[in-house]
Amino acid sequence: MQTYDVVIIGAGHNGLVCAAYLLKAGYTVALLEKRSIPGGAATTEETLPEAAPGFKFNRCAIDHEFIHLGPVVEELELEKYGLEYLFCDPTVFCPHPDGKYFLAHRSLEKTCAEIAQFNRRDAQKYEEFIDFWQRFTKAIQPVFNAPPQAIFDILGNYDVKSIQNLLSILGGPHKSLDLIRTMLTSPKDLLEEYFDSEFIRAPLARLASEFGAPPSQKTISVGGMMMSMRHNPGMARPRGGTGALVQSLLNLVKAKGGVVLTDQNVKRVLVDNKRAVGVEVEGGTEYRAKLGVISNIDAKRVFLQLMDAGDVAAVDKDLRERLDRRIVNNNETILRIDCALSEAPRFEHHNHRDEYLIGSVLIADSVRQVEIAHQEPAIGNIPLDDPSFYAVVPTVRDPSMAPEGKHTLWVEFFAPYQIHGAEGTGYAGTGWTDELKNKVADRVMDKFADYAPNIKQSIIARNVESPAELGDRLGAYKGNYYHVDMTLDQMVFFRPLPEIANYTTPIDGLFLTGAGTHPGGAISGMPGRNCARTFLNVQRPILNRLQELGKPFFG
Repeated sequence: MQTYDVVIIGAGHNGLVCAAYLLKAGYTVALLEKRSIPGGAATTEETLPEAAPGFKFNRCAIDHEFIHLGPVVEELELEKYGLEYLFCDPTVFCPHPDGKYFLAHRSLEKTCAEIAQFNRRDAQKYEEFIDFWQRFTKAIQPVFNAPPQAIFDILGNYDVKSIQNLLSILGGPHKSLDLIRTMLTSPKDLLEEYFDSEFIRAPLARLASEFGAPPSQKTISVGGMMMSMRHNPGMARPRGGTGALVQSLLNLVKAKGGVVLTDQNVKRVLVDNKRAVGVEVEGGTEYRAKLGVISNIDAKRVFLQLMDAGDVAAVDKDLRERLDRRIVNNNETILRIDCALSEAPRFEHHNHRDEYLIGSVLIADSVRQVEIAHQEPAIGNIPLDDPSFYAVVPTVRDPSMAPEGKHTLWVEFFAPYQIHGAEGTGYAGTGWTDELKNKVADRVMDKFADYAPNIKQSIIARNVESPAELGDRLGAYKGNYYHVDMTLDQMVFFRPLPEIANYTTPIDGLFLTGAGTHPGGAISGMPGRNCARTFLNVQRPILNRLQELGKPFFG
């Protein structure tokens, strides 16, 4: 049995961020990771070592925007530990069937010029659209960087500029009501309000739907900020892949005396007299926590699978049932395709420029196509008739990830976790088989070849990961890499439930972090930082408050 001040379940990037802050504050910390590689959804690995040695692939997360809305990189001085961000410009390329295309640069002015060659009104409206979401993002940024129910912490994050942005989107009573209406509407409705052309509506709908819901779904219009963030603060990737962010955090954690133990699958949270006192891993080894256990995995698994029902009922008789029934995810997850390429794709029908491949490539022919791409997985169907997907050739921006002159391809295709009518068959009873996943990948690549005819003959080797395999690798409940859907009813102080939304739980000494907590999924480090802040406020409320008044959090 080993004892630490804090034991963290899962060494994903939020768990590592949380550990880094606690280590800097002087606590002893151990992170327990079930895989042999730390990082969770933020790893970079050689997935084809025999067929394609030297090709490195991001296994899930790839494009980083949200982390630049918070101070994690600067406060933890991650550049000293090996992190280097490479910003992308252009940020998005989306070819359209009629020969038009959407090309977004980091510069708003350059992007509007690209749009204007096809539709001048849409170029003007795009500037207005981005301006609104820029002001909105800056106005709510202080909310991202604080526990969601900690009003004074949130207010303390506001400065003159963020207050000005908040006032600019609130305005008078009518403007405030219009803002509420905007938040309650759907991306599809909002895009139709702003734009005339399908070549611009479709990619913006596709990015908004990264929140994991179809563009027609009400309450996720906030997905509009996904495009605006690619202008400011910008979209970047760590040199060497997403795993380089994890490696810098590992370097920091180990330099501060933290312990990261891999191949440690936590089977049980140990509770004594309504207090979390440690965990037990597969094989029976116990790791004791003097001050707290922090979970980087989702609340459902923690309370429904890792804890004795009686221990949970002793503090909240309704919590297990609320977690089981109140949190509803829509069955949508992703099928991942990694390809080692002999050459980069060429968009011959769209006046090919190599810069198209610097950012992300969206295959989104129409809003209807994007709608089907999200509606079908929700009811257990695979949207194969006309695939829409998100692709990246990261080696165009970062050649270090492949042998000289070669490239990698990363493809994200939305698909159901549980296939309708195939229950009890295939991998984990989801209906997914090797034959099926490769059939789906073949169809996706056929569609890609419609735009980049050289893609199929350039494939040296390929790896396809089904939604069921992705979920198993990440430990994600039903393959949901966000842990909890990113819809408005499950965000901020509702995430994952109001009673456990502030990173604390009814079990004394048990804290939550990760994608299933505020402010949600994506690479941001904010849940880890906010959880560390909450833990410190519990452990030493007066001292920590005085320190925060005197200087930025661990600045």
